[in-house]
Amino acid sequence: MKVLVIGGTNYIGKLLVPQLVKAGHEVSVLHRRNKHDYGKRVVNLQADRNDPEALKRVLEGQRFEAVYDNVYDWERGTTANQVEATVRAVSDRLQRYIFMSSVAAYGDGLNHHEADALAPDDHPDPYVRNKAMTERMLFRLYHRSKVPVVTIRPPFIYGPGNPYYREQFFWDRLRDNRSLILPGDGRRLMQFVFIKDLVAMCMKVLDEPQALGQAFNVANPRPITQEELLEVLAQAAGKKLHITRMPRRQILMAGGHPLGPKLYFGYYFDIPAITQVVAKAQRMLKFKPTDFLTGLQESYRWYVRNQKKSKIDYSFEDQLMAMPVAPPVLV
Repeated sequence: MKVLVIGGTNYIGKLLVPQLVKAGHEVSVLHRRNKHDYGKRVVNLQADRNDPEALKRVLEGQRFEAVYDNVYDWERGTTANQVEATVRAVSDRLQRYIFMSSVAAYGDGLNHHEADALAPDDHPDPYVRNKAMTERMLFRLYHRSKVPVVTIRPPFIYGPGNPYYREQFFWDRLRDNRSLILPGDGRRLMQFVFIKDLVAMCMKVLDEPQALGQAFNVANPRPITQEELLEVLAQAAGKKLHITRMPRRQILMAGGHPLGPKLYFGYYFDIPAITQVVAKAQRMLKFKPTDFLTGLQESYRWYVRNQKKSKIDYSFEDQLMAMPVAPPVLV
């Protein structure tokens, strides 16, 4: 197949593009830079996918049988209209349009199935809103115009090469023999998927006939609590775990924020839980997720080998741990 990967040089793309090449596909990547690191076998297409006119110019005359749409502009957002412009620019001969959505598209709540309603158009979080609205637009195109859509909804992605300061946040502190701050009662649920498992499912839906017109939750089947996360992260690193428990309200009042700059629990890790059921992917795609500890151990080995450890400013965490723990607020 002739395959276009939008966002082919980012986290998912770095694993997906080599897999596509290895499988014998003719691969192009579209991104904002004028070159990539994949060599001459992979065509480089330079454009801002949020700019419909630039996208139309660079794709003029191109014919793709499959498109992976993996990129989201975190500064400006990527809207349903911008994704629709991409679909229309590549619609000729298209056999698959595979859109990387997110568990966030559900908005909130636990144990979501793929048929559950997605977040409304007026949801206050732009990322949630854009993912949900884009999925609705894509499935309208599928039902009205037979555009061959597949969407994938992962939760937190982890693994070697993670560009977000998440599991590495905790490993840095464990390697420095520091206590890890645990917000609240530690029972807030989180759900994960190993990057290699996610890429394997991206490859699977490319030619699986049953995948056409479907959405898939792709994740480890069992969500874990934040306290369990700290335990398995320490186990993966072979480090002793020390925990400092602190009311979430007290952390936030002191200036802590899930997005930083005053991080206290990894980048965007301390957010209200959204979880999903993966039975559909297990049944239709034969999805078999990697054991979480095994995946983390591989990720830790990669991190130690490839990331130069720099001095970290722990002043905010020191400030938090020096504060007397406030009593719980009764409501």
